[in-house]
Amino acid sequence: MKFNSINREILALSIPSIIANITTPLLGLVDVAIVGNMGSAVYIAAIAIGGTIFNMLYWPFAFLRMGSSGMTAQAYGANDSKQCSLVLYRSLLMAMTVGLTIIALQYLIAQFAFLFMDISGDTLKYSQSYFNVCIWGAPAMLGSYALTGWFIGMQNSCATMWISIFINLLNISTSLTLVYLFNMGITGVAIGTLTAQWGGYLLGLIIVWIKYAPKRYSLQSILHHSELKRFFAINSDIFLRTLCLVTVTLWFTRAGAQQGDIILAVNTLLMQLFILFSYFMDGFAYAGEALAGKYIGAQQPQQLKACIKSLFSWGVAMAILFTLIYLIGGKGFLSLLSSDIDIINAAATYFPWAIVIPICGFTAFTWDGIFIGATRTRAMLYSMVIAMTIFFSLYFALISYLSNHALWIAFLCYLITRGLVLNILYTKGKPFCG
Repeated sequence: MKFNSINREILALSIPSIIANITTPLLGLVDVAIVGNMGSAVYIAAIAIGGTIFNMLYWPFAFLRMGSSGMTAQAYGANDSKQCSLVLYRSLLMAMTVGLTIIALQYLIAQFAFLFMDISGDTLKYSQSYFNVCIWGAPAMLGSYALTGWFIGMQNSCATMWISIFINLLNISTSLTLVYLFNMGITGVAIGTLTAQWGGYLLGLIIVWIKYAPKRYSLQSILHHSELKRFFAINSDIFLRTLCLVTVTLWFTRAGAQQGDIILAVNTLLMQLFILFSYFMDGFAYAGEALAGKYIGAQQPQQLKACIKSLFSWGVAMAILFTLIYLIGGKGFLSLLSSDIDIINAAATYFPWAIVIPICGFTAFTWDGIFIGATRTRAMLYSMVIAMTIFFSLYFALISYLSNHALWIAFLCYLITRGLVLNILYTKGKPFCG
């Protein structure tokens, strides 16, 4: 791989994002490890259910990060500081509005979510305890989405790195203290999460106002009709796309839960391998968002093409590296997450599917970053709808024959389809710039 200026830009943006992102799966792994060593698969199942419900809640609003990232990066490339600030204000205003609405509707949300997940007994009890605490972090969580996207668009992934490190260290330290010193169990883990969410959001706001000191604009400017129309057009596509993603993820967890606590725990552990890989790949995807948006805003098509080529070179390298890591040390890694012999033995049956996740998924992550930077969100929606259709078609066709293997086959084909469709849309569609 030729190490040119574009590769240096990619690394300058991706390395801080990777450092930030890796603390997020480590946080999830610590939570799983804490409850995984409490002596029952029920605790892992409860964390899986609670985490899935909040993914269901928050992921549809990932447009607060992705939409603000692409629009900010293009404004940055065009040297439009006013538009950079207005994107920030619009995103933060929407985040707070949605977050407060979620809190107001928490009872209805809980009733629907737990009914859909079809769980009972201790798993239901502990999942409800986790939900009742963490729901109060909704405004902070969504506000952090908006801030993260804005920092990326401003070519400042270092800010997201320090915020993420702070969030995760605060979360881990608080959770360990409450669980092991005060014996608060699942509730202690939930309080740790809530504390860190608000702490990280406030730190992000402080960095924005100290480093950038954005000018104040009237509410009329923030809600300008034509700009707001573009803001919602981009974000509505991402919203619908993310709903599809949440549907697949939610069904993956539900399908595991229907096969019992052991299979649900197995799928949760194996998905940690996917999550770990995804946060590394997201570092390069974030670089793609920032650089693609910047080059499009600056109208530099040759730089954009070179950037895309380099991003895929890094994607291939990451896919090969993680495949080797999982082949060599993946099983030992799983044993660190749970002391339950039944879960570890059951996980060995499905472990080969987790090994091929990096090869199947790297193109989807890479194209997602590029298309977000280009604000070609309609194409992203199309790819996700097609991939979701493939997922459910394969799952229902194979489930009666292959049980949990069918779920993993459908998931891997879903990842492949996402990347393939975006590749076709890029090569056959309208140029991003120039």
